[in-house]
Amino acid sequence: MKVLILNASPRKTGKVSQILGAMEKRLKADGHETEFVEVNGLDFKCCIGCMKCREKGDCILPKDDAHRIGASLKACDAIVVGSPVYWGNISGKLKSLFDRQVALMMGESKMGIPIPLLKGKKALIVNACTTPFPLNILAGQSTKAYAAVKEILYYSGVKIKGKIMLAGTKNMQALPEKIISRAEKLAKKLEE
Repeated sequence: MKVLILNASPRKTGKVSQILGAMEKRLKADGHETEFVEVNGLDFKCCIGCMKCREKGDCILPKDDAHRIGASLKACDAIVVGSPVYWGNISGKLKSLFDRQVALMMGESKMGIPIPLLKGKKALIVNACTTPFPLNILAGQSTKAYAAVKEILYYSGVKIKGKIMLAGTKNMQALPEKIISRAEKLAKKLEE
């Protein structure tokens, strides 16, 4: 199985990065091929909303890292998406990357009805925020960030196999062992 891991955390040792690292370690130990992408290190232009990708089936902007990630999205069997929670949403760079993938992820009928193009792929979603539990849920921090990724993947035909929404990271020194264990178990769910 080929797994694309998109890490939208700017902190390579942050909680999202650690969770994704635990998942990658488990996947590799089980013999799966992984591509770990540091989204913040990518060099690409933002979508300009020209909609020419709908006609061409690919973004018309000059070739950049968004095109490379698009090829990885098409080639993978599973996707793991991790982002810190910013204002109740995913990071801006991750959103911009997904904006550039529209033509590869979702088609459109003549009447404007979405046509999923990534059917058969599976996904896991990870987010982390400083807002403590249960305020992360009540204030919609973790839930809205999760919903943003879920919607993108849903309309692309990707089946969500699980999630981790880690709250209260502000004073968290180390990643709790139960979260590492959950990350490893979720990685195994991609095999189902």
